[in-house]
Amino acid sequence: MKDILISKAILESFFNKLRDSLELDVAIVGAGPSGLVASYELAKKKVKIAIFEERNTPGGGIWGGGIMFNEVVLEKELEDFLKELDIKYKYVEDYIVVDSTHFASALIYHTTTWGTRIFNSISVEDIAMQNNRVCGVVINWGPVKKLGLHVDPITIKASYVVDGTGHPANVVSLLVKRGLLEKKTEFPMNAEEAEKFVVEKTGEVFPGLLVSGMAVCEVYGGPRMGPIFGGMVLSGRRIAEIITERVNKR
Repeated sequence: MKDILISKAILESFFNKLRDSLELDVAIVGAGPSGLVASYELAKKKVKIAIFEERNTPGGGIWGGGIMFNEVVLEKELEDFLKELDIKYKYVEDYIVVDSTHFASALIYHTTTWGTRIFNSISVEDIAMQNNRVCGVVINWGPVKKLGLHVDPITIKASYVVDGTGHPANVVSLLVKRGLLEKKTEFPMNAEEAEKFVVEKTGEVFPGLLVSGMAVCEVYGGPRMGPIFGGMVLSGRRIAEIITERVNKR
């Protein structure tokens, strides 16, 4: 039956992809803008990387733009980045405006073209740790977590883990609840300050664990930024710089 051939193709292809991702250089949790940009920059350097996204649709907060008007704003300094990814844009006064679906699609397309594997509908429910260092993530199916089913997870080993889960900072929260780390509460909206804050504070918060994007504001108590995404892009790039430097040294 053709149906069985289709099923077999899906099963074999996914199994091989997952099996080959059990040991990674970098595991990114959350396929939002900072995670997608970080993975793109790292994948270009042949770093073995995968993203684990709890939702069925990668892209994080990009899709909805501002109040579901599907446009997002970027600073003009990122024009070269948009050209590199062949993303169409326009200027409104001193800012760049991009169709959010076009932007999200381009990030997903380019990072996966360079070899990033995105596992959507996969939830990271815990972390793996050895010698007081984060060394991987514990994954399960997204619906399993939402339904509260008693189904045991599996573990992915990674030299570095990136928390790109946005406002909740879900991975960092796993350490906070165990008393291994502290985090503050995100401040109210201030796009100008938030853009700077996110980039400046991007980095390692615990051995083996780095934070990017809006997770940075949650951890360090920075302000929200709303539908302006320049800081997200630069945060993702900063993550890639930090990890590349460490991988090269190793």
